[in-house]
Amino acid sequence: MTMQGRLNLFQRTMLRWRELHPYNSVHVVCVPEPLETARLQAVIDQVLAAARLTGFALDARRRRFTYDGETTRAELQVVPPDGGAVAATDVEIERQLNAPFAAAGHMAPFRFFAIGDEPGFWLGLTYDHFIAGGDSIVVLLRTVVEEYSGRNVTEQEQPPLRRYPRTYTRLLLSHAGAAVRGMKQLPRMARSLRRSVRPRYADSSDSRNAFTHFSVPPEQFAQIMRSAKAWGVTVNDMWLALLLHALAPLLPGDRHAARRRDLAVASIINIREDLEAEAQTTFGQFLSSFRVAHLVPDGISLRELALDIHAETARVKRDRLYLQTLLALGIVGMVWGYLSRERRERFHSKSYAILAGLTMLNVTALWPGADTQAPPLQYLRGVSTGPLAPLVLAITTVGNSLIAGVSYRPTAFDRATVARLISNLLHSVETLA
Repeated sequence: MTMQGRLNLFQRTMLRWRELHPYNSVHVVCVPEPLETARLQAVIDQVLAAARLTGFALDARRRRFTYDGETTRAELQVVPPDGGAVAATDVEIERQLNAPFAAAGHMAPFRFFAIGDEPGFWLGLTYDHFIAGGDSIVVLLRTVVEEYSGRNVTEQEQPPLRRYPRTYTRLLLSHAGAAVRGMKQLPRMARSLRRSVRPRYADSSDSRNAFTHFSVPPEQFAQIMRSAKAWGVTVNDMWLALLLHALAPLLPGDRHAARRRDLAVASIINIREDLEAEAQTTFGQFLSSFRVAHLVPDGISLRELALDIHAETARVKRDRLYLQTLLALGIVGMVWGYLSRERRERFHSKSYAILAGLTMLNVTALWPGADTQAPPLQYLRGVSTGPLAPLVLAITTVGNSLIAGVSYRPTAFDRATVARLISNLLHSVETLA
């Protein structure tokens, strides 16, 4: 079989991570229509076939893949709403985050599930994260929901979906100057890493993920937007600051240690624009990340912290320092094969100290009318932590609605600690002025 696609640097990294534990992502949307399982199955199969996303095969050793178009029946499971649909959804997302896909060869990289919540239902899509970014999945789920709702989108003329986008080679070559300048920042990064608190795992071999979620009321979400604008920072900056501000009280001993006192978090960013690959027409994953660290001293205001974070993220964007991350991932890939499993499990916590990751997704930009339909669209995500971070905050917005999924490794943060983190986050949001 000819493998037509090549995995980029970030996809290859996820492939390595899934050798240790499933590295999945889950999207769930509330569908305001009665659940008819047979019709839903037919729609899912039809949409995947029309998008030419069937017959997936992976050559894991050569990091290549293909979609051969083989007709298959997608996996669809109907989950009983035990304890209520919302509670059942959290339980199912947690289960899906820990359930592996096939390692290689012909495989189905998608799993669907439905949970009844009359008069509608929750539709979930779990995917092996290396195959796509969240924006591609929003476009795919939107098509399924609109087709199921009778809008016949697959019968309309659609542009061919690109499934084999370019890797990052051309991007790195076209911005070689920025990449070199980024390498010059490595000593500064090394100093920051030596000052940063490392996550602690009771058992580094236990990669199991747990999951919960919370929402922010529309009026408080609007206040976040107003404050970000008034302070001259981005919404992503605000949430990085909120996350650091919420983490600080949970680590009083670490923050007053002699050496490692800085708290660090990572932000996942979408670099589609750099590659000229629109989500509506190109299926795939175009991600990188950057890291921010701060002492978070006692008494610092959220505004002061957000402004400090903004100064750092502005430098990252201006100098394209996220390219530094891609180069570092390539270097890690060269040494990964020489590490034992035990050393791989501890590698990231020792070499790239972060306490949490942040990923934000604006569904409104990808789903026309999502913010104006009645009832309002509800959309929730859960993302595997992987070996890089003990916790990931996945924020999804639709219009003035915000729902945040929290996946975490219980061997680092127990459920009570995560509940305190969420309480700290919500308190900071409530007291924004």
